[in-house]
This record gives sequence, structure tokens and C-alpha cells, in this order.
Amino acid sequence: MANKTQLNDACVDTFLAKVEHPIRRENAQRVTDLMRNITGVEPNMWGDSLVGFGHLSYTYANGRTGEWFVLGVSPRKQALTGYIMQGFDDIDDYLGRLGKFKLGKCCLYINKLEDVDMSVLEEILHFVWHNMRGQV
Repeated sequence: MANKTQLNDACVDTFLAKVEHPIRRENAQRVTDLMRNITGVEPNMWGDSLVGFGHLSYTYANGRTGEWFVLGVSPRKQALTGYIMQGFDDIDDYLGRLGKFKLGKCCLYINKLEDVDMSVLEEILHFVWHNMRGQV
């Protein structure tokens, strides 16, 4: 089964400007700006709601391949969702200092940015981006 969320030419800034909830919109813009500063690259839209930075190819054990981004963010209705494609195994000490959040397999769910220490979030994003640089 192919991944339905594909890289596309939609405008990131237009997408962010159309986020209805004002706090989600502001938080998504702040994290997008932070990721821009850390990565030094412009983001791309993936599907209709994911803002992604970088690009990597992967291959599963069964030989299936795919394309995805390294870091990403999406202003979901339930939470601001950060996508950390390397996962969280190597960043436990950062997570212990981050604040209030929930984790998924590669997702960092933040209700509002006031719940987390932004300097720690910046450290996490910087670490992940530079850790995966060889794969970007």
C-alpha cells in the first residue's frame, strides 16, 4: 500500500494563514519559523496538512520504499503535532526537560506552546536535523 501523503507544490504560508483556530495558527507558524531557522531550508507541503522540512528516502525490510520529510509540523484540531522522523530513542534527556506533551511513534503532540520550554524544543529539533543530516 502506497503512502497517500505526498510532497506537493502547495504554498506553506497560504496553508498556515488559513488555519482557523488562531492559537493553532500562531503556534504552527512559530514552529515552522523555528524549523526554517534550524534547517536553513524552505518547507514543503506534504498532503494537505503537513509542513515538512528536508527529504529522505527509506526502504522497509520487505523492500517497499517511500519518501518522507525529516522534520515536520501540522496544526491538528487536537494538538500541534511535530513530526520527528528519527523517533525519540536518542532524545530522552531533552524530553525530560521539555514540559507537557504526549508522544506517538514519531509524533510529538503539544496542546499549546506555553506548555513546553521553547529552548528545549529548539534543542530537540536542532539535534534531530543534524543527527539525520547524512540522510537528508
